[in-house]
Formats: sequence, structure tokens, C-alpha cells
Amino acid sequence: MDLTLGDEEVMVRETARKFLEAQCPTKLVRAMEKDAKGYSPELWRQAAELGWQGMALPERYGGSDLPLVYLGLVFEEVGRALAPLPLHSTVVPALTLAREAGDDICRAILPGVITGDTVLTWAFAERDPRLRPDSIQTRAEPDGGDFVISGRKMFVDNYPAADHMLVVCRTAPASADNAGLSLFLVDTRSAGLAEVPLTVIAKDKQSEVRFDNVRVPKGNLVGPLDRGAPIAARMVDDATVLLCAQMVGATRKDVEMAVEWAKFRKAFGQPIGAFQSIQHMCADMLMWVDGGQMLTYEALWKMDQGLPAQVEVSQAKAFCNEKCEAAVRQCQVIHGGIGFMMEFDLQLWYRRVCSWTMRLGTAFEHRARIAEALLDHPGQIILGRPVPAVDEA
Repeated sequence: MDLTLGDEEVMVRETARKFLEAQCPTKLVRAMEKDAKGYSPELWRQAAELGWQGMALPERYGGSDLPLVYLGLVFEEVGRALAPLPLHSTVVPALTLAREAGDDICRAILPGVITGDTVLTWAFAERDPRLRPDSIQTRAEPDGGDFVISGRKMFVDNYPAADHMLVVCRTAPASADNAGLSLFLVDTRSAGLAEVPLTVIAKDKQSEVRFDNVRVPKGNLVGPLDRGAPIAARMVDDATVLLCAQMVGATRKDVEMAVEWAKFRKAFGQPIGAFQSIQHMCADMLMWVDGGQMLTYEALWKMDQGLPAQVEVSQAKAFCNEKCEAAVRQCQVIHGGIGFMMEFDLQLWYRRVCSWTMRLGTAFEHRARIAEALLDHPGQIILGRPVPAVDEA
């Protein structure tokens, strides 16, 4: 794997950065925290004109069919700017639909996503927040030509803005060879849906969504009935690695601000960056954000190559959960008291990074998945690369 960016990748990154620097000031970020839908339709339209929503979607629906690495570069810049866009919540289910849905669903949904006319979201987590098949209790029962969904979903991203929601439901009891899960595309205007806004430290739009006998046509089933667990797992991995890219982008911007502050903030007659303790903090932060970036793009690269990437996704998320949060916390320390003032912009990055570390799996959960892969593999796995088992004899 070569982490050096090519000319096209550099162009994608620089175009995204210049666009967001011009169109997404922190004034807009603050305003969208209080907005009912939480995003700027104008900024969303401009993002569609740049091709972000359809960047990794098939050309036959109007997308660019580019590798996920390109999408990761965009998400890194979205995180850097804290852009209030429903991009993550829309792209994740769109990628799943492109891979698993029938042509009728794809033609009905994906062109609107690509042009910016359609916003999507997805729902997996429930009261048991673990990202495991046995945590899914929301049920979908067949009834004539429909399925009827009842239950609750937690932390549904950008639900107030979404037109459709991809929902993971239980359609059969779990068995030794089958988790009994299925995915359904649900129109958010359907009767029986109710939303309860959730208060989160990022101040973005997270919702509890309640399903009270919500009817969904059988044609809205995505993937095979009862055997949607691998599809849901891939969707969660897509979401996780793209969230890591956002975390890396936001953390790097925060670190850059702290380093600049250390150069000019004076104490005892000299810049605080002259003190060795501050220098070591800055060095640690740079290593942490570079490490998170490397692990994130390793996972994206393996996905693009069609290789198993579950371990790499968990490596990236476990590392970013701990090190990105540690970095933004040290940025607060370097700034001192002003860093904790709501009028000062630094807290915008701190709150979001800390919130993102708690989404899509804790470091403990992702370490557990890595450990499980280590034990299940015929040899050991070091950084996702199998090596021969040691002969204990």
C-alpha cells in the first residue's frame, strides 16, 4: 500500500479544502447547531455540484465510481471544516444500496442522492448500543404485500432532513448459521414513525426513531430476507472508516490551531512553545493524528482492493477513539482557559471529536473484534497481516 497521494487525489483534497474554507465559516457551523434540520441546503447543493454525494456510486446512476480513498479525502476535509452536511448519513446507506439493492430501488433513489435532491439516513443501533446482530430487536413481520415494522432505533443521524431511511430489522430468530436480520428502505413520511430528538455534545442531529406498525412494501427489502447480517456489517464498517476520516480531519485542524497558539502565546517572557513540556505535547499530537490517518487509509485501501478489512477498520477506530480524543484534549490544555469558552471556536472541534469517538463502537469493542480475529485466524495477525503460527512444541 502506497500512502502517497497521486495528482488526482491531491486535487480532490485541495478542491474540497478551498471550497469549505470559502463556504463554511464557523459562523455557519454555529448557526446550524440551532437550525431545525441542522444543515445548509445551499451548501448541500454546492457539494452535489462538486460530485461528493455520488463520488463512489456507480456511473450508471450518475455517479463517478471512484475508489473509497477519494471519498475518505473528502470526509477528512468535511471533518476539518466541521461542515454541517448530512453527507455521512447519506453516503453510507447509498453505498449499501448500490451494492445490494435491486435496480428498481437504485434507479429510484441514487440519482436523487447524486444531484443533492435526496437525503438518506440509516438505523442500526438500539437500546443495547453494541454493534452486534443480537442487539437488534426491532421486528419486521410479513403482512400481505408489506412488512410491518415495530420497535425503536437510537442515534439515527440527520433524521429530520432525511427522505428515506435504511433500517436493520429482525425478521427471524437467530440460529447457528443465520442472524435472522433483514434491511428495509423506509420512507420517512410513512405513518407510524415518530422522532424524539437526542441531546449530544456535538449538537448535531441525532434522533430516537420509534416504529409503530410502519408498513413497508416487500419490494423495499434490500438484500436477501433473513440474511442481511453481512450487509449490515459492511454498512457499519463503511460508516466507521468514513467517520474515522472525519475525526482525523477535525483533529488535525485542532492540532494546527494549538501549535499556532503555542508559537505566539507568551508566558514568562517567551512563547509557551519554547517550553519542553509543550513541545512534547505538540509532538505527541502530530504522531497521533498521523497514526490515525495511516490506519484509516489502510482500511479504505483494502476495501477498494476487495480484501477483508474488518481488522483494519477496527484498528483505525480503536486508535482514533483514544488518540484523537487525547489530541483535542491536549489542544484545550495548551490554550488554557480560553479554550473552554463557548465564544472561542476551539471548543467546536473538541465537542465533535469527543462525540464521534463514542459513535460506531468504543475502543473496547473494536479491540475485542481484533482479538477475535487473532484467535480465529490459523496464525497470528499483526497490523492486519497474517503470519505463520508459532509451533509451541
